Amino acid sequence: MKKEETSKEDQKLSLVGSVALGTGVMIGAGIFALVGQVAELAGGWVPYAFLAGAVVVAFSSYSYTRYSATNPSSGGIAMLLKAAYGPGVVAGSFSLFMYVSMIMAESLLGRTFGTYLLRAFGMQSSALWVPILAVLAIAGAALVNLVGNQWVERSATITAALKIIGIAVLAVGGILAAGVSSLGRLFSTAQRTPPETGLLGFLAGVTLCILAYKGFTTITNQGADLRRPERNIGRSIMISISLCTVLYLLITVAVTGSLTVPQIVDARDYALAEAAEPAFGSFGVMLTVIIAVIATLSGLIASLFSVSKLYDMLRDMGQAPGLPGHATHQSLFITAGLAIIMAAFFDLSQIASLGAILYLTMDIAIHWGIIRHLRNETGANAWIPGVAIVLDGAVLIPFLLLKAQSDPTTLIITAVVAIVIIATQWAIVRHHERASA
Repeated sequence: MKKEETSKEDQKLSLVGSVALGTGVMIGAGIFALVGQVAELAGGWVPYAFLAGAVVVAFSSYSYTRYSATNPSSGGIAMLLKAAYGPGVVAGSFSLFMYVSMIMAESLLGRTFGTYLLRAFGMQSSALWVPILAVLAIAGAALVNLVGNQWVERSATITAALKIIGIAVLAVGGILAAGVSSLGRLFSTAQRTPPETGLLGFLAGVTLCILAYKGFTTITNQGADLRRPERNIGRSIMISISLCTVLYLLITVAVTGSLTVPQIVDARDYALAEAAEPAFGSFGVMLTVIIAVIATLSGLIASLFSVSKLYDMLRDMGQAPGLPGHATHQSLFITAGLAIIMAAFFDLSQIASLGAILYLTMDIAIHWGIIRHLRNETGANAWIPGVAIVLDGAVLIPFLLLKAQSDPTTLIITAVVAIVIIATQWAIVRHHERASA
């Protein structure tokens, strides 16, 4: 019996494997595709926007860490919302907000893969091949996930190391090419182009930066698959956020040192590759493409693993449908299928905006649930999730205001998605109530 228990424990994710999966989701489309979009809003203050995003996420991570360490499971966020609000419309709706935002993140990874791979051939703006390659990338990542946990962990560990080293090389090389003095500009705004819309634009840019960090939430879904989760979930989250913060600051300093704001905006979907050309020539572009391909594919593999676990929990809780019959890997097929649809029909800007709005809305609900209902159970200090709510609102409201002016269609689509989710949950709850009556 003890041997069997030891064998099962050995098959679970280690702390290193958990960090690899976390950073695997975080270091992907967020940094490769969003730098240009952030520059549109935050101007030359891009590095500060990513640093501010790390601060927001650091406060947010507290609620997830406190609950997941106390109640580790494969559906950490769904279980947190259920514990806070009870099994009903509120918990189900916000759980699906999170699930859909993760689907959007996978679509973002897929399209970023296509964009960077095509950059090597000068076809990065192709309206046909970008979605085709995105679909193929998501389908391939789903096939890898069918192999099992151990293969996913091993591949995540290797690719995470490659991504960290590769991005660090690009960042340091870019900083050296621009002059080591460019690092000093991180501490001064004097030589940086301010946002066109001032503080409002900067805060809106931080909203998109949060997408580059929010992959930490997938670590909470690893509870049932992680060794000593009560200890390692919190460690994994903080290590992943810290690693990404350092890398993002270095790479954004390098990009803003190599390109002007208009140049970054013009190449917004592939800004890192564009920034590598002045410093390293065609070799730098190819190196960036290779790192981006590794980052996005490994990010997809890690994300599909974690998000499928969340959907498993939602199905078990009766808050999400399954496929007909008793097919295995249902959650993986549903998750990959939805990501493929989104990647095929939405561009990077729409995907990022929709995902950010749904995520931050859900994030606020998480913190309020901790303060209002789970403070005693988790032993949480109320002021930290309280600050997280204020910070979420401080970046989300400016983002909504600017999007209402520049891209109202995306806001309408987001509202429709939210209404459909809430209406579906209401119908499910009514059905359960009638069935039990």
